[in-house]
Amino acid sequence: MRKASKVLSAVLASAMVLSLAACGGGTADTTTAAETSDTGTTAPQSAAAASTGGLAVCLASEPQTIDPALNTSLDGAMMLNHMFEGLVKWVDDGKGNAVLAPGQAESWEKAANDDGTVTYTIKLRSDAKWSDGKPVTAGDFEYSWKRLANPETAADYCYMIDMVKGYSEVQEGADLDTLAVKAVDDGTLEIVLNNDCPYFEEIMAFPATFPVRQEIVEGNAEWTYDPSTYIGNGPYKMKEWSHNAYILTEKNPEYYDYANLGPETIKFTLLDDANAMLAAYKSGELQFIKNFPTDEIANYLASGELKIAKHIGTYYVCFNTEDEVFQDPRIRKAFNLAIDRNYIVENVTQTGEVPATAFVPSGVYDAAGPGSDDFRTVGGDYYSAAPEDYEANCEEARKLLAEAGYPNGEGFPTVEYLYNTDDRHKAIGEALQNMWQEVLGVNVTLSNQDWNVFLKSRKDGDFQIARNGWIADYNDPCSFLDMWYTDGGNNDSQYSNPAYDAAIDKAKATTDQTQRMAAFHEAEDILMGQDCVHAPLYFYVEKYMLDDSVKGMYYTPLGYFFFGYTTRQ
Repeated sequence: MRKASKVLSAVLASAMVLSLAACGGGTADTTTAAETSDTGTTAPQSAAAASTGGLAVCLASEPQTIDPALNTSLDGAMMLNHMFEGLVKWVDDGKGNAVLAPGQAESWEKAANDDGTVTYTIKLRSDAKWSDGKPVTAGDFEYSWKRLANPETAADYCYMIDMVKGYSEVQEGADLDTLAVKAVDDGTLEIVLNNDCPYFEEIMAFPATFPVRQEIVEGNAEWTYDPSTYIGNGPYKMKEWSHNAYILTEKNPEYYDYANLGPETIKFTLLDDANAMLAAYKSGELQFIKNFPTDEIANYLASGELKIAKHIGTYYVCFNTEDEVFQDPRIRKAFNLAIDRNYIVENVTQTGEVPATAFVPSGVYDAAGPGSDDFRTVGGDYYSAAPEDYEANCEEARKLLAEAGYPNGEGFPTVEYLYNTDDRHKAIGEALQNMWQEVLGVNVTLSNQDWNVFLKSRKDGDFQIARNGWIADYNDPCSFLDMWYTDGGNNDSQYSNPAYDAAIDKAKATTDQTQRMAAFHEAEDILMGQDCVHAPLYFYVEKYMLDDSVKGMYYTPLGYFFFGYTTRQ
């Protein structure tokens, strides 16, 4: 074993640090990370300590779960980032941009081993505590990571730690202790990776790897619903959950940086009606919203009240590849080519989204890393989104549908498009419905479900076509591509192709960045070029409104907003 130096500087260098875009621009410049204080928070934060009162925000409606291992939604992840903390966390660089820094870990050492594996030796903070005052131990992290990997947990995000030695064996039924995550003592955690993983520090900041307490979680399926058992280790703790109304959190006095926290309470209001959200914001009941009535967007964008930030993600149509109709890739490709993406971004979304020509979005690093051509630039387009090429796309779409046995849509069965209740998703669904009717001559009905029901329907494959979206969990194409591996936890399309799996395996088996990226491009060629599993619509931007009185919020293009150090002026 060769000992390596402490890696705080490496963590900060690897962080995805993108500044907020100018209103309406939809672009952002790369910035450098600010120095952090010994506590891992950006200094100075003392102004936050003077804040009193509460903050009310609306991210979405009732979350499906706020169990760190089981959550798969962005809104749930944002709540978890306030009530729990991983080994690494996101802090403010002083300019409103989130950068990586030590969280529950005080420091760590990374060493390469003779057999090609890599060992992380992590020292925990001596003042890390749970919200009930008990110390956070390395054993808590060992338990939580093994719980995440345990097939019995049925965590969709279990594959996020597939770089850990022994993960594959655990998935095949081996004892959990096969997973190379070990508490050496209460303050020292050791994690062995199969090989060097370029984004592992971001995995240590990902909500699925946050710690939970074994004696609280086991045998209590309802532990997340009760403030007395929802024990976290983050800056805020749950005070009350009024279902389908709000989750109220309050400052955690056991948190090591308690003195610098801002709002006394953060209220996560739970709504799915965009008009109600806007009304609550205008009345002062809410200080932050990220959803708005579609017909109000242009006015608020013009006024400057609606802010636009960089977002690394893709909004797409998800086909159920096991469905009798959509198991034919020619039909999937026909539906894809019939979509006028420029119409959708110019007339429906209207906030600077970029028409998507592939699944992996712009802004994801390729082999050369930050500051060079990104994965999308290198990979190119799988179809043209240029307005002048739309008619040619439609001609090819009709040809493909005819080859599949449905000339001019004759004999094509009525199919259903599923979306979660939301004005914008409805408007997009209606636009798609009209395009597929006019171009292909097929009949598509629309169906909407509440968020929780929708997530389950999509996960279970109980749909034909569904709206979907994916935001990067970390800045690497793997975040977008390994989810389509056969039987993957987030593989909503029920997709399976041995050649695709082999390409993903190849990418994960090497630390050579050029070889990794070549394998990922090969995988995307299969996913989009050959099998056309999805119909990407546009690359995301993040939209939000923040009351002028609120200062100190920060953000990462992974989609997380942080409110714990805000003040009201």
